[in-house]
Amino acid sequence: MNIMSVSIALHVLSVVVWVGGMFFAYVCLRPAAATVLEPPQRLTLWAQTFARFFPFVWLAIIFILFSGYLMLFTLWGGFAKAPVYVHIMNGLGIVMMLIFMHVFFAAYKRLREAVAIQDWPAGAKKLAQIRLLIGINLSIGIIVILAATMGRALLG
Repeated sequence: MNIMSVSIALHVLSVVVWVGGMFFAYVCLRPAAATVLEPPQRLTLWAQTFARFFPFVWLAIIFILFSGYLMLFTLWGGFAKAPVYVHIMNGLGIVMMLIFMHVFFAAYKRLREAVAIQDWPAGAKKLAQIRLLIGINLSIGIIVILAATMGRALLG
């Protein structure tokens, strides 16, 4: 087993956890929770779901950066010789990470605070913000996956 095989596997698994988790939360859990739960239960569910999911996102980010830059410097010697699709993946990946950091350090923090004091209108407002940002990040994540899988053929 060589280091590139391990890097690719780690990279792909980390992306699956992060983007797949966002897909599940946004497309499956969100509509179901909105349909069957009242705000106190729905907001508590989301706060607890994020508390379990976000540590995996942090790990995914670490593994994506480590494995991605290891591959970048091993295969192409850095950014100068990397193909366009690698630059797209890197740039959009960094944007996704920054959006996630805003969600984690600002909106999610305020959602937890609102749930703790049972301020359901404030919690609903923060959850709506998180929903929007996760929707944006999910869309970007899909574009990154397309760049990774089709980039060489389309962009060289």
